[in-house]
Amino acid sequence: MGDVLGPWYRQSLFHLVWMCLLSSMPQGGAKVLEKTFEEWMRYRDECLRRMASEPYPAGLFCNRTFDMYACWPDGSPGITVNVSCPFYLPWFEKVKHGLVSRRCGADGQWVTVNGSRPWRDYSQCEEETAATVEEEGARRLMVSFKVLYTVGYSLSLLTLISALLVLTVFRKLHCTRNYIHANLFASFGLRATSVMVKDALLERRWGMELVQVADWEALLSHEAALGCRAAQVLMQYCILANHYWFLVEAVYLYKLLIGAVFSEKNYYRLYLYLGWGTPVVFVVPWVAAKYLKENAECWALNENMAYWWIIRIPILLASLINLLIFMRILKVILAKLRANQKGYADYKLRLAKATLTLIPLFGIHEVVFIFATDEQTTGILRYIKVFFTLFLNSFQGFLVAVLYCFANKEVKSEMKKKWQLWKLDHPALCCAQ
Repeated sequence: MGDVLGPWYRQSLFHLVWMCLLSSMPQGGAKVLEKTFEEWMRYRDECLRRMASEPYPAGLFCNRTFDMYACWPDGSPGITVNVSCPFYLPWFEKVKHGLVSRRCGADGQWVTVNGSRPWRDYSQCEEETAATVEEEGARRLMVSFKVLYTVGYSLSLLTLISALLVLTVFRKLHCTRNYIHANLFASFGLRATSVMVKDALLERRWGMELVQVADWEALLSHEAALGCRAAQVLMQYCILANHYWFLVEAVYLYKLLIGAVFSEKNYYRLYLYLGWGTPVVFVVPWVAAKYLKENAECWALNENMAYWWIIRIPILLASLINLLIFMRILKVILAKLRANQKGYADYKLRLAKATLTLIPLFGIHEVVFIFATDEQTTGILRYIKVFFTLFLNSFQGFLVAVLYCFANKEVKSEMKKKWQLWKLDHPALCCAQ
């Protein structure tokens, strides 16, 4: 008997592969696929051992077989053979009392459809229709979310690269404040790149043509997962770096507002350590924990949430510190505006503008879901959280680049000067236009 997968089984496993692409869902689709395949292998091995050990009946009969779905004993001609639903099905608990059937023909051959595919009635072993419809709805929703954040990260990446070029090319813009902005832009760009690379690796991995059992064994091997694990590690590092450059922005602005006297050069080096070095302190033990305790798939599933807290705690800590600095800065701005206010309406407008401008710079929106953890959010609330998190995270790089580069008066003035100089150096081109 070959190990070529039958059409039904290929269709079922591709259905589970779709679930793998939705690994952000609570059930962890990739783990479901891996567990199902492991159980299928165990079911197949038990079936083959049973077929090898049981004696053959006398006379005409349909041969015992494993048809890649269920294990069939020898069948008497002209009868329907019933066996229990296979235990490897992810929804086995719901259908454990169900039966799958095949017919043994009068000629001692199993009845087939179209002369090749074995006839089988597995209606009692199918997943409930309601659950299937709900799962399909969740799949479509998550595919829509993927399109949303792919557009967001792509737009952000293009804008961030442009902003970095502007801050790098124009020498008059070289100062500590813009160096910090540039590092924040770089952290956003790396985060966007790591997410898109991880998605590309996953799509390539799960888009492979799978025909034989050996193909599935290779797909689910640790070696095949190395690429997406590396991308997952890079993504977690970039997310942490992103949050700690938020913190650097907050600390720097606060020190400016309170009028602290300090050497910008010396502090900039500390800012680099804080922004790029701090994430390493937490990513390394997280990688060690994953490798030693949860070395499965692409490390995207968190079976033991204690390991996930290695990443979550520093993010929550940075977000809380940013919130405290944010409130303190608003208090300072409020005091200064009150001391120099020209009109009440203008005063409120300037305060609102300062507040809205600082929120994306400090990542204050992260605090909204700071206590709505993955374990506590289910159903509609979880989808709402996923939507807002993906939307804000993917488009935030674009917003920050626009606010702190292209909408900045100093940057616009410098770009205008460069444009005027270029026109003076190329009068023929300007006149031709």
